[in-house]
Amino acid sequence: MSDRTDTFIIGTRGSRLATTQSGLVRDLLAELHGRDGLEVILETIRTSGDVNRASLSEIGGQGLFTAEIERALLDGRIDLAVHSLKDLPTQTHADLQLVSTPERADVRDVLVTREQVDGIHGDGINHLSEGALLGTGSPRRVAQLASVRPDLRFADIRGNVDTRLARVKAGDLDGVVLAAAGLHRLSLQEEISCYLDTEHVLPAPGQGALGLQMRRGDARLSLVEPLHHAATWAGVEAERGLLKALGGGCRAPIAAWGRLEGGRLRLEGAVALPDGSRLCRTALQGDPAAAAALGADLAAELRRQGADDILALTTATP
Repeated sequence: MSDRTDTFIIGTRGSRLATTQSGLVRDLLAELHGRDGLEVILETIRTSGDVNRASLSEIGGQGLFTAEIERALLDGRIDLAVHSLKDLPTQTHADLQLVSTPERADVRDVLVTREQVDGIHGDGINHLSEGALLGTGSPRRVAQLASVRPDLRFADIRGNVDTRLARVKAGDLDGVVLAAAGLHRLSLQEEISCYLDTEHVLPAPGQGALGLQMRRGDARLSLVEPLHHAATWAGVEAERGLLKALGGGCRAPIAAWGRLEGGRLRLEGAVALPDGSRLCRTALQGDPAAAAALGADLAAELRRQGADDILALTTATP
C-alpha cells in the first residue's frame, strides 16, 4: 500500500498483454480521478506461471498466474490487482475481494493460421486441411475442437501471444488457437484468420473479462467501483459458479458463457474429454440476480449428463 494517499499502485504480470490490460485500467482510473491529483502506477510482478515454463497440464493451473500478485496485495505492496478473470481461482483469500469487472471484450476463441481459411465469422474450422497441426495449451480448446474435427492434431504450447504467432509464421504449426480478446487488446486483430463459432467452441469461464481485486474493506474501494459493468459481472459470476460447483480449476476442460438476453441470464456450459470423444453440453436461463445459483444449477444438469465421470477421467490422465 502506498504511503501517499495520492498514489495508487496497480499490480500486474509483466507480459505485453497483461501490462496492456492493466494500462487500460490505469488510464480509466486516471481519467476518473486524475484531476483530484491521483497518480496511478503500474508495478509488474513475476508469477510462478511466468517462471515455470513446463506444460500447464503438468504443473497445474490453480493460482499460477495470480498467487504472487495476491500476496503483494495482502502485504500492502500494491493497492489493486488486475487479473485475467479466467486465471483467477474461484476460491480466493478471505481478506481480498473482487471490486469490479469492466465491460467484457469478445469472448470467442480464434484461429491464426499459416494459410488463409474461409469463414472468418464461424465455420473456418471446417476449412482447415485434414490433419492440420494446431498449437494450444488449453485442454478445453483441444476437447471441443477435436469433437468437431477428430482428424486435427494438437501441440501443447506455452508462451506469450507474440511467441505463439511467431511459431505459425516460422512454419512449426499450421495454426494456433488464441482468445480474440487478447489479440484485440494488443491491436493484432488483423492476424485473425477466423473466429470460432461458440456453437463449436465455448470460451473458458471468465474469458475476455478482467477482475479488479482489492483488500476487503480498503478505504479506497470507491475509486475502482465506477469501472464495474453489471452485465459482465452477471455473466462471469454464473460461469464461475459453474466452475466452483464442478470443482474444476482453470485448467480443467470446462467451458462456459453467460450473457444477458432480454433481461434474462443465459448460461451455456460444457465438459469434455481432452480427445473430444465425449462431451456434455447444455444451457439454462435464470434471474441475473441469482447468477451463482444458476451456475450451480447448470453444474447439476451437466452432472446428470456424466460430467463427473469425464472430470474424473481427466484428472486420472497422466
